[in-house]
Amino acid sequence: MKIARHCTLLVCLLALFAAVGVAQEPGVHPAYLHALSDLRTARAHLENMAPTHHMDKEEEHAIGEIDKAIDEIKRAAIDDGKNLNDHPPVDARMDRAGRYHRAMELLDRAHNDIAREEDDPRVRGLRDRAIHHIDEAHRIVDHLVVQAAANY
Repeated sequence: MKIARHCTLLVCLLALFAAVGVAQEPGVHPAYLHALSDLRTARAHLENMAPTHHMDKEEEHAIGEIDKAIDEIKRAAIDDGKNLNDHPPVDARMDRAGRYHRAMELLDRAHNDIAREEDDPRVRGLRDRAIHHIDEAHRIVDHLVVQAAANY
């Protein structure tokens, strides 16, 4: 009886310590991981155009801003270890303007995911820089949408 009570107490204490340890683990931000996934997919929509398509400077600049945002988020949160090419497949039938629109939607989602209040003051600057890069990529892609519409 005494042993069973001690074992129960020990199990409860271990469960409590495990729960506290997980709750206090720094850098675990599901919203950041969602943002990383959205940014990788947005990047793919800008990078994987038709084989005959030539990537222009603005597309390269937007991809560069997305890469910078990914880097800042990885430093601010847990790195999920996925590479930039780990994303859902891009619809090959989607035209250029459609890919730009989809990239903007994903950039909006990434922005909203990480724009939440940050509890850890050490990573607020990283988060703010990531938001800046996401917003800059959005501005560039928005300009590409306007250009694509003018060319039709």
